[in-house]
Amino acid sequence: MTTTIDRTPVKPAPAPGMLSNNFSLAEFVESDTAMRRRIANVPNSAVMERLKNTAANMEKVREILGNVPVHVTSGYRSPALNKAVGGSPNSDHIDGDACDFRAPAFGPPILICHAIVKSGLRFDQLIEEGTWVHISFGPRMRQQVLTMRGGKYFNGLRPI
Repeated sequence: MTTTIDRTPVKPAPAPGMLSNNFSLAEFVESDTAMRRRIANVPNSAVMERLKNTAANMEKVREILGNVPVHVTSGYRSPALNKAVGGSPNSDHIDGDACDFRAPAFGPPILICHAIVKSGLRFDQLIEEGTWVHISFGPRMRQQVLTMRGGKYFNGLRPI
């Protein structure tokens, strides 16, 4: 009888406090507005699972960008925090499906968006917002690509 050894590499589980290998829960819930206004920004267990999915997808984004550091500027927003920052009432941030980020070592948001679109990564919404990128991985997975200029949204990616 011959025994086969499974040599498939095992990915280590994220460290405590981490949603994935490179993204922490702290960076996905941190908010100056929440601190200033004393708004609890604590995800429930259902949102935590969705945040883990978002972080796993952000690991893919990080790979697409050549493994440069990706800085999350806004992740989960409780309904009260979302309202305080003027977010859309049906924002994917509330469900833990979205994040806003920058990756200065890769380049400006427009180049980040072009790289993500070219990669074929599945997402719900990708928005180039001038100084940051919004990406969501909500259940609809529409592959919607938008540009925001002057507070208005336009289909596709537009030059600066």
